[in-house]
Amino acid sequence: MTLPDRAPAPAIDGATFRKVLGHYPTGVCVVTAIDGGGQPCGLTVGSFTSVSLDPPLVAFFPDKGSSSWPRIAAAGRFCVNVLGSGQEAVCRRFAARGADKFAGVSHRLSAGGSPILDGVIAWIDCALHAVHEAGDHYIVLGRVIELDIERAGRPLLFFRGRYGAFVPLDDGERVADRA
Repeated sequence: MTLPDRAPAPAIDGATFRKVLGHYPTGVCVVTAIDGGGQPCGLTVGSFTSVSLDPPLVAFFPDKGSSSWPRIAAAGRFCVNVLGSGQEAVCRRFAARGADKFAGVSHRLSAGGSPILDGVIAWIDCALHAVHEAGDHYIVLGRVIELDIERAGRPLLFFRGRYGAFVPLDDGERVADRA
């Protein structure tokens, strides 16, 4: 359902929008699939979320200008690979345009046939459930078919234009104690 705008919104400068939202940390994932030609494809996303427990749904938001997204969409299924803090190079490789993103990247196939990258913290194998237009991006919903945790570790995070890792508070420690 799309609600009508109630009042004209002021113009928002793109640089300011990015700067402000950059203060909200995001996890980093690589979404992978096997395209119609039998070739692996993938893209880095920093906009991934759980949506529903019943049915189990997740979402990510690829840019409409992505050259990888149409290949993943045509596959009809995909795997979300949750990157660990030591996988910044993998993140950058799958964020790049053009080159063979899988060159030198070891992986195996899920039962559904999508690539699971070696060394990830967790993976979520999905069937494409729905795609909605949202400005200059798409909202992609995936129905979870299978998922697992690969290893313990800290996730790769993106915050204020930089990569980093999550450091949990010790038991009983408060955020104010670290400030």
